[in-house]
Amino acid sequence: MELNALTAISAIDGRYRSQVQHLDEYFSEYALMKFRVVVEIEYFILLSEKGFFQLSSKTIQKLQQLKEDFNPEHAEKIKSIEKTTNHDVKAVEYFLKEVLENLDEAKNKEWIHFALTSQDINNTAIPLSWKHAMEFEYLPALFNLIAQLKYFANEWRFVPMLARTHGQPASPTVLGKEIMVFAERLENQVEQLIQIPFSAKFGGATGNFNAHHVAFPDTDWIAFANEFVEDILGLQRAQFTTQIEHYDNLAASFDCMKRINNILIDFCRDVWTYISMDYFKQKTKAGEVGSSAMPHKVNPIDFENAEGNLGMANGIFEHLSSKLPISRLQRDLTDSTVLRNIGMPFAHTILAFKSIDKGLAKLLLNKEKIEKDLDDNWAVVAEAIQTILRREQFPNPYEALKELTRGKNKIDKQTIHAFIDTLDIKKSLKKQLKAISPHNYTGVVGDW
Repeated sequence: MELNALTAISAIDGRYRSQVQHLDEYFSEYALMKFRVVVEIEYFILLSEKGFFQLSSKTIQKLQQLKEDFNPEHAEKIKSIEKTTNHDVKAVEYFLKEVLENLDEAKNKEWIHFALTSQDINNTAIPLSWKHAMEFEYLPALFNLIAQLKYFANEWRFVPMLARTHGQPASPTVLGKEIMVFAERLENQVEQLIQIPFSAKFGGATGNFNAHHVAFPDTDWIAFANEFVEDILGLQRAQFTTQIEHYDNLAASFDCMKRINNILIDFCRDVWTYISMDYFKQKTKAGEVGSSAMPHKVNPIDFENAEGNLGMANGIFEHLSSKLPISRLQRDLTDSTVLRNIGMPFAHTILAFKSIDKGLAKLLLNKEKIEKDLDDNWAVVAEAIQTILRREQFPNPYEALKELTRGKNKIDKQTIHAFIDTLDIKKSLKKQLKAISPHNYTGVVGDW
C-alpha cells in the first residue's frame, strides 16, 4: 500500500500526523539532509573566508540561498545519489559538488567535506536540528503549558479542598496551591534543562584533526573548529572526542525531559482522580461519544492520552539516554540508527502537551462537590484542635482526639463541638476551637 496516514506503521506518522507533522522540519530524513547541507555549506564558506581558496561573492550568495531554499526535490536528488554511494553523507557531498559545477566553481569542489569524516557532519547537523526543535517547538509549548497551570492556579487560589494523603481525608488545602505544585516543579526542571549545552563533535576521523593537520600543519585547527561550531553554528564543541560525539549532554537533555514528563504524568493522574471524584465536570461537545455502550459517559480521555504518550516518550528517552553515551573504542555504528529516532519521543511529548492543553480547557469546577466533601470530613480539624491544646499545655490532647476520631464512621460538626464542650478549658479558647472548620483550616501558602 502507498504510505499515508492510514497505512503508516507508526502512530506518529499515522493517526497523529496532523498534530505533529510540522516536526518533520527537524526529525525526518529530509530534515537530516537539510541540516547536513547547512553544515557542509557553512564549513565550505569558512574555509574560503580563511583563505584556503577563493569564492566569488555571487557563489557564496547562491550557496546561502540553497540553505534557505532546500526542499524535498533536493532531498530526492541526494537520495538518488545515495543509491549508488550507499553512504548518506557522501551523497550530500556529491550533491554539493554538482551544485558547484553548475555554478562554474568546479575548481573548488574538493574543498567540500575537506578532511572531514561523516560524523563531523552528523554530530553537528543532529545537535543543530535538536537545538532548533527545542527552541522553536518544545520550550514554547512547555512554557505555554506552565502558563496554563498558573492561570488555573490563580482562578482557584481561594478554593478550599479536602486533601488526601494515602488516599485518605487529610488536612485541607487550596486547589490553586495544588496546581502550583506542578507549575513550580516544571519550572525547576526547565531551569536545569536550559543549562544543558547543545554539544557537537568536529575533529576529523578520530577526533585529532589528523587529515587537517597533515595538509596544513601551520593552521590552528582547534581554534578553527571552535569558531566554526560555536560562533557559526551556535553549538558547543566537545574538545576531546573519538570519531563521534560522546552524547553525554544529549543524554542529559533526554533525562531532564523524562523528569518533566514524569511530573506531567503525576499531574494527569491527579486531575483524572479529581474528575473521578466529581471535583471537576468536563465540557461536552456536540456529536462526541464517551462510550460505545454507555451514553452518559464523559471520559477524561485527554489526560489519559497524555499519560500514554508521556509514557511512550519516556520509554524511548530511557533507551536513548542509556545507549548513546556508550560506543566501542573510537566508534561503532549503533548510535547511527538510534539517533534517527530522537524525533519519536519528542513527538509523543508534544502530543501529550496538546492533550493536556485540551483537557484543561474542558475542566469545569464543581464547587458543590468539593464543599460537600469538606462538610463530610470534620475529623480533619482534629489536628488543629490537638495542636492548639498542646500550645495550652492541655494533657494528652493527641490521644484524646485520636480516641474521638480514628476509624469512626461519622464525625460531623456537632461531634467536634460536643467534644470541645467537654474540655476543661477557658470559654474563649472553646470559642476559638469552634471557629475552626474544614473550610477555613487551610494554612498559608506562598505568593505566585
